[in-house]
Amino acid sequence: MRVLGIETSCDETGIAIYDTEQGLLAHQLYSQVKLHADYGGVVPELASRDHVRKTLPLIQAALTEAKLTSADIDGIAYTAGPGLVGALLVGACIGRSLALGWQVPAVAVHHMEGHLLAPMLEPEAPDFPFIALLVSGGHTQLVRVDGIGRYQLLGESVDDAAGEAFDKTAKLMGLDYPGGPRLAALAEQGEAGHYKFPRPMTDRPGLDFSFSGLKTFAANTIADAGADEQTRANIARAFQEAVVDTLVIKCRRALRETGLKRLVVAGGVSANKELRRQLQAFAEQIGGQVFFPRPEFCTDNGAMIAFAGAQRLAAGEQVGTAVKTFPRWPLEQLAEPKLSI
Repeated sequence: MRVLGIETSCDETGIAIYDTEQGLLAHQLYSQVKLHADYGGVVPELASRDHVRKTLPLIQAALTEAKLTSADIDGIAYTAGPGLVGALLVGACIGRSLALGWQVPAVAVHHMEGHLLAPMLEPEAPDFPFIALLVSGGHTQLVRVDGIGRYQLLGESVDDAAGEAFDKTAKLMGLDYPGGPRLAALAEQGEAGHYKFPRPMTDRPGLDFSFSGLKTFAANTIADAGADEQTRANIARAFQEAVVDTLVIKCRRALRETGLKRLVVAGGVSANKELRRQLQAFAEQIGGQVFFPRPEFCTDNGAMIAFAGAQRLAAGEQVGTAVKTFPRWPLEQLAEPKLSI
């Protein structure tokens, strides 16, 4: 089965074609970073309009890359949520319309399920069950995964997500959009030991997160310390250390409490080099395994949507003719398909 995946949940237009026998056949991605840079963040209306302009040309580019035509597509998967409602509607309307015109089934994909399953696109894919750390600009969650659609939420952020805290702190430091990756790059130039940030909610039981306080702590530190380049680098390093340590502590706790030794890390922040280094070292320490998607599949992309959609289409799942999107869509509300990989 060949599935066309469409991702338009926020500020990246991702298109991919996944074949259940041959694997990923095509992957096209357009980022709106330059479009939103002048505003210091994503402008929803501009994001929606850009998806309108880019989605169909990228679909044609993906078909050309895979040396296929529309007649070779067996199903269409599109992101239905969570995300920006206008952006979601663009992908959903195009996906559902193409499915109707091409006379193939369509399926609505949960954005975070796409991220959760992204490591399945790698040559060494994790076996079920495992713990997933979903860490991005909009979500920080720990999920027990026993199979596709079999998700148990163990913990989540009670305020800012980790990626959101990165972006907001970067803005406080005067870094350009997108701030998170720029802050991480600046942290590499920082010296250890100059500042000590708290590790929020690690001194109490449970697997929930809180990162808004780190942003406030960073704001106060920046105000007191000045703004020369080395000082900013030292603050960036201390901030990143606090976020990474918090995530590692909670992952360690989740694995210990469930007795599992496989960890999947996905979402935009999973590309962070220090987070990868520490989680890899931790996994080796306990004799476990940690799985990451390749860097281009950490951020939003069509490949993860095509893959997740292919699993559900193969199980006979599909949507009707009505176009529905879910800007807020809890992952644990997803149903288990009849079949699984």
